[in-house]
Parts: sequence; C-alpha cells; structure tokens
Amino acid sequence: MKIGLIINPVAGIGGSVGLKGSDGEETQKLALERGGKFLSNSKAKTALKEVVDLKDKIEFFTGAGKMGEDVLKELGFNYKVIGEKKEHTTFQDTEDIARELKKENVDLILFAGGDGTARNIFNAVEVSIPCIGIPAGVKIHSAVYANNPKDAGLVIREYVQDKNSIVTAHSEVMDIDEEKFRQNVLQAKLYGYLDVPRVEKLMQSSKSSSSSSVEEIEGIAEELEKIMNNKDDDMVYVVGTGGTVNSVMRDIGYDVSLLGVDIIYKGEIVLKEATENQIYDFIKDKKATLIVTVIGGQGHVFGRGNQQLSPRIIRHIGKDNIIIIATHAKLYSIADGVIKADTSDPELDEELKGYWKILINYNHTIVFKLD
Repeated sequence: MKIGLIINPVAGIGGSVGLKGSDGEETQKLALERGGKFLSNSKAKTALKEVVDLKDKIEFFTGAGKMGEDVLKELGFNYKVIGEKKEHTTFQDTEDIARELKKENVDLILFAGGDGTARNIFNAVEVSIPCIGIPAGVKIHSAVYANNPKDAGLVIREYVQDKNSIVTAHSEVMDIDEEKFRQNVLQAKLYGYLDVPRVEKLMQSSKSSSSSSVEEIEGIAEELEKIMNNKDDDMVYVVGTGGTVNSVMRDIGYDVSLLGVDIIYKGEIVLKEATENQIYDFIKDKKATLIVTVIGGQGHVFGRGNQQLSPRIIRHIGKDNIIIIATHAKLYSIADGVIKADTSDPELDEELKGYWKILINYNHTIVFKLD
C-alpha cells in the first residue's frame, strides 16, 4: 500500500504556552521564546509504531526531514522523499507535498497537525484520497482526526490489513480565526470535507456547541462554590478553558478568561492565561484543585485546547483533586458516550481511565467512563 505522510513540525507549539494556536511565524517565534516544544514528530512516531510490523506491506511517500522523513528513517520504513529539506516550513510546504502525493496516486494520506493542517490538506486534495489525521495541534475541532496518536496508528493498521472492509465518509474540516480566538472570540467555520476512514471508537467526531440553561449554570456554580468553601484556605484552584467553566466561575464571582487557564489563590485570580511553566511553578509546592469541562461532541477532557495542563501538572494535582463540570446537553452530544484524555503521555492517559463523577447541577452528578 502506498501511504503519504505529512508532518507539520510546528503544530501544537503554542498550546502549552497559552497562545491558543501555532499559525504564523511570529506566533511560532513567541512560542519558542516562552518555552514551547516541538511535539508533532513524537506524536507521529507514536502512531507509526502501531504498524512497524507491517512495514513490508507499506511504501511511504513523505516530506523531507522533519516533515516525515526523520520519523520514517528512525522506525525503519521504506519511503520516498518528496521535495527538499527546509529549516523553516510553512503551510505552503504542506499543500505542495499533498498535491505531489495526489500525483503519486497514494492509497491514503496520513498527516500530523491541527485544524490548520487539515485545511491545508483539504485545499490540496479535497475528497479525492482517504485521509487520517494524527492529533498534534492546539485546535482540533475537525472530525478528520483520531482520538489520540495511538488510535491513529490503529486506524492505519486496520486500513492496511483490510482496506475494502473499512467504510470511509466525508468528514468535516473545521477551523477558527486565531486572531479572534486570542481575543476570546470563538468563531468556527466549515471549510470543507476530507474522506476519512470512520473506524468506531478510534476516530473523533467534530466539536459541537451546546446550550446550557441559566438554572444549570447557577446550580453547578452553587455546588462548586460549596466545594471550594469546604477546602483548605491554602488550596490553589487551577481553572481550565471553555465556555462552561467560564460561565460557572463568573457566576461565582471570578472574572476568569474564556480560552486560557487561570489560577485562583486565597480568593483572588493571581494568574490569568498562564503558561504551563507558570502554572507548574505556582503549584509545585502547594495543594491544588483543577476545574475542567468536557469538549462537546468529542468528549475530550484533556488534550484539546488546554495543553497548558501538562502531564506533570495533572500528576501533581492528582486524580482525586480534579473536578469535571458539564451540562446535560454537552454530555449527551458526545458521539460514543465516553469521555477522553489525550495528554501526550500514554501512561497518564491509562492512569486517568475509569469512571468519573461529573457535576451537572446543584447536588447532582452523573457518572461517565473515561476511555
């Protein structure tokens, strides 16, 4: 089987440092200055490890260097390089390689990135070739990505072993305006569709917006405030991203950011839109409680838009000190009925598995499985 591989080397670099995206050279430069890390190659490697034993059945066509060649060489795959190696890559490189893959008549395109990368692939090939996305970006609203890198590898495996039994479907390519996103305005737009293998429980759905009643928000806020008042005065509260968390915390009386991670200590917001390093430095010698919500439609608690909440932060806080809040509509919009974690640390994802109580109203919780 001929598989095209494209890795966006800078995908996700802005996530842990609170930049809400990685598009644009200036953003990437700022992300590096703040301590952002390149993760997309390691995530692609995680996916490809799932098919190393099938290497004799696959011929890869890929970008030079960090756009795919480096990972394939390390894992011992057969591959042909398309294009020249570059120190700095842009969206144009992704689109150019994708067009060349179309000319090579590959059976499948595998790409690592976020919503911007999915748009680039769509611009180049539209629905002419089946595609699988390895989630590596900050914004991953599109329904063309697997739940996590390992699941992407499992989808590739099924496709290589029995292509004819896999159903593909036109799946949404969504993206948002990053400039407005950084101004706390969330505007998502449908850009088109990619043909994607829809393997049950491995591929994510698109993010869905969900309504919430005033009664629900007030009920969650009242219950959460009661919990906060019963904890130690020295407790640090790490407040995650999202509209539900924002509405609840504002009802309690905290002017938290909509799309950043904030820290509340001794009744005051002491850090707003904090980076991963700032969060860890503040809580590392203190007890902390984390307040997060669920992504509607997809079900992710970690790994979608809140990459500031790194594995070391989650481990320091501890599973018992994580409070998940959500509305009825958001929970019942989750396509497969389970919540998910994609922390970039498979061992931590495994530790987080199990049943979680989710606060949905005053004195009212519901149990969901994280898997």
